[in-house]
Amino acid sequence: MFKVEDFQQQSKEQFEAAVASAKTFSNGLQAIAAAYGDYSKKSFEDTKSYVEKLSGVKSFDKAIEAQTEFAKSAYETFVAESQKIGELYSDLAKQTYKPFEGLVSKLTPSTTH
Repeated sequence: MFKVEDFQQQSKEQFEAAVASAKTFSNGLQAIAAAYGDYSKKSFEDTKSYVEKLSGVKSFDKAIEAQTEFAKSAYETFVAESQKIGELYSDLAKQTYKPFEGLVSKLTPSTTH
């Protein structure tokens, strides 16, 4: 039989889960934005350092060597930061869903007989 109290309790739980999820989502987006900002700053500083180093090079061989070092470093940084940011997105998805896990388990019919 349908009870108003049950409906009210479920509505309250859903609202609380939505609020918790929204807070988690907001915090996760802030962490992701900070990671992008850190990566951008590091990339800019690395590029600036590379240009300064390149401007002091006296031979073509040293220029190629500086370019190779910069390319390797830039690639390694890109891969590492991409993995870090990807993990932040994954964690964000998991943590945003987490408040709803209890609600889903309550609404999902039991498969045991």
